[in-house]
Amino acid sequence: MTSIEHVTVEVTDPAIAERFYAALGLGTRVCVRASDAPTTGFRGFTLSLVVSQPSTVTGLVDTALDAGATTLKPAEKSLWGFGGVIRSPDGTIVTIASSSKKDTGPATTQIDDVVLQLGVAHVAASKRFYVDHGLAATKSYGRRFVEFGGSGPISMALLKRRALAKAAGVSADGTGSHRIVVGSDAGPFTDPDGFVWQSPSR
Repeated sequence: MTSIEHVTVEVTDPAIAERFYAALGLGTRVCVRASDAPTTGFRGFTLSLVVSQPSTVTGLVDTALDAGATTLKPAEKSLWGFGGVIRSPDGTIVTIASSSKKDTGPATTQIDDVVLQLGVAHVAASKRFYVDHGLAATKSYGRRFVEFGGSGPISMALLKRRALAKAAGVSADGTGSHRIVVGSDAGPFTDPDGFVWQSPSR
């Protein structure tokens, strides 16, 4: 089964970015490399860290802020659970969330799932593209949302670009490089929205 082994974020200062992702425990799933590719505004994707309970959300948000992140949405209860959104020092938007609204055990730092969320122009067309490239769609809600499963450490979801930006608390406007490369045995290719996929070698 096609899997996503890691994502590589292109950054202006690799040392700062490496410290940030290591602080969150993402060192093997998120790689960094230097780039000065021009980009402005929303880069069209977010990383979502799925955890078991609110105290884990709060702890990871605090860790992210201590490592140089800024708050886009404070961690709080919502209709869907408990979560917050931060922007990393390199500009990547990271959501940290739990479907639970109440703690059921001691606080931990365990991340249960890392989801790469791509904001796309046409969800149905992008779904067909990715299915044709070997990814398995496990959930699909028409033209609004698609989730892909796999055996790797990162899963993926597709949303309309504007909907993803709204969920992150930012404007959908943005141009230039996405500044992310997906490491997967599905690659190499560039998808219809300009996201680059390569073989999972680092």
